[in-house]
Formats: sequence, structure tokens, C-alpha cells
Amino acid sequence: MTPLVSILLPVRNGAATLPAALASLAGQTFTDAELVAVDDGSTDASAERIASCRLPFPVRLIRSDTPRGLVPALQAGLAAARGALVARMDADDVCHPERLQRQVARLCAGPELDLVACRVAFGGNRENAAGYARYVDWTNTLLTHEELALARFRESPLAHPSVLFRRTVLEQHGGYRDGDFPEDYELWLRWFEAGVRFAKLPETLLTWNDPPDRLSRSHARYRPAAFYALKADYLARWLAAHNPLHPRIWVVGAGRVTRRRVDFLRARGIEVEAYLDLDPRKIGRRHHGAPVLHHDQVPPPGRTFVVPYVSSPGAADYLAQFLAARGYVRGRDFIEAA
Repeated sequence: MTPLVSILLPVRNGAATLPAALASLAGQTFTDAELVAVDDGSTDASAERIASCRLPFPVRLIRSDTPRGLVPALQAGLAAARGALVARMDADDVCHPERLQRQVARLCAGPELDLVACRVAFGGNRENAAGYARYVDWTNTLLTHEELALARFRESPLAHPSVLFRRTVLEQHGGYRDGDFPEDYELWLRWFEAGVRFAKLPETLLTWNDPPDRLSRSHARYRPAAFYALKADYLARWLAAHNPLHPRIWVVGAGRVTRRRVDFLRARGIEVEAYLDLDPRKIGRRHHGAPVLHHDQVPPPGRTFVVPYVSSPGAADYLAQFLAARGYVRGRDFIEAA
């Protein structure tokens, strides 16, 4: 009998955390599923842990003797998956008992939706990983398709192992791609651009753990330059379609880091007319011919399109409120990029 849901779980040397992850799957209230686990060349007991686990649905183990990488592992798992719906799961995370049941119910009740995620609990040390914890808290504020879509150029708006999506989306718009970029962020950006409809449940249904060896901390494809280069590809196309003054923008932030990130946009044909900043040491300078002005000098809405590129804690929210107070509307007059 073909299951409705395929749970896609790649693992490499995850024997220490797999017992908790697998136990959380054993406790699911929804059982019309299968686990498709891909062991990517583990040298520990990961494969044995998976093969010996007892779940209320079939367990299918795909093994590679040598490590191929996360994306090939995800691709192999998707090729083997039989379900009309695909749920992601990682070997170091824990599903809450009603995760699958609630996500499946929402997706089946919403034919207009293609992907349903959920809020996640941060499973790390908030003091030692304050930045990551703030990021998780921010993702949990985004629930509707519109909120997720307009936030996608600031950060990846979804926790990867929290999603459930329709197989038809893969068939229409493609799955994970391997390259010099974060594979999940590239997938969301591509799907948003293609018109895929997203939603996030308000319930917290997954604990997203934060081990020190997480790939996003260690692999080169998650470095800031790769992240911003990828973002610039999609943002430049979004601006071409939504900025009535294209290719001209004003950028909030005039520091060296911001300008390096904006260079990715400039390389894609976007023209910076001016920079806005608060630092009196920067105001009055020029970069590539564009003046640095005090942010109070932002023109009325309709006369420019603003892209805030400031990523310090609280800055994006402050700037959104600042622009809204002057009549700017997110998505019409400005869009955050950091």
C-alpha cells in the first residue's frame, strides 16, 4: 500500500542523536507514512540504529558506502520516496507527536497550498548561540504566505526540517540543487519565484536542535558570500518585476560589509542612487558615485524604492517601522535584504 507521506531523513554519523529523532517518529499520531532514511557514508552506527528501529510505518534505508554530500543524499531519498507528500526531518531534531497529523490536515484542507511548515522550538543554548536563537524567533513570527514571501530576502524564512510539501511541486519546479549555495534557501527562493504557495502553522511541532557541527556553521556553501550571491540573483529579478523605478534603488546602510553585499546586486544591473545611514562619519561620502545621506532624507514614497541592507539586531524591524511611518509599504516601496 502506497503511503501518503514520505519522511525524508538524511544522516551522516548521527548515531548519538538518532535515538531521540526516531523515538519522536515512533510517537507520531499520524501513521500513513514511510521513513526514507539515507545514510550518507556514516562510519558510526547510524545505519544500524535506523535498521533496528521500530516505527508504526515502514522504514526504508538507503546506504552509500562513501559520503556524497547532503544534496545527493536528499536527491536519492526523493527518488525513492513513494508518498504524495514529503516531510523533511533531520537526525538531530525531534518531532512533536502531532506534527505530521496537523501538517497533513492543513495541506489536505488547503488545496491552494503547496507547502506547510510549522513553528519550531530552538534546541540550543540561547546564551552561546544568541544570533541563531534570534533567527529562530524571527522565523516563528512568519505564518502567512505573504509574510513568508516578503521576508525571504532578509533570511531563509523556514526551518528546513519543519516542512511538508506536495510531490507535484518537485515535478513542476524541481527539487534540491547542488551548488555553491545553501540548498534549502535556494529551493525556497526558486519556489517562491515560481508561485508556489507556502504557509506555516502557529503550533510549535518540532524542536530544531543546534549542534556545534551543524553544516550551516561549517560548510563553505553556507558562508555569507554564497548566501548573498544567491539572494542577489533572485532579488534582482524580483526588483525588475516589482520596483516601478527599476533598476534604481536607495540602500539603507553604507558600511563596508553592506556595500560588499550590495555589489552582488550592482553586478546584476541594479543601480544604487543613494545610501542612507545614521553614522555622521559616513554621511557626505560617495560610493560608486552614489551619495551617503542621513536616513531622514529618504524621499516620500513613490519617488524611490528602498532596500534596507542592515543586519544588526533590531535594525530591520526599526527600519520597517521608520519607513512605514513615512507611508512606505513593504513590497510596494521597500523590501528588506538583510
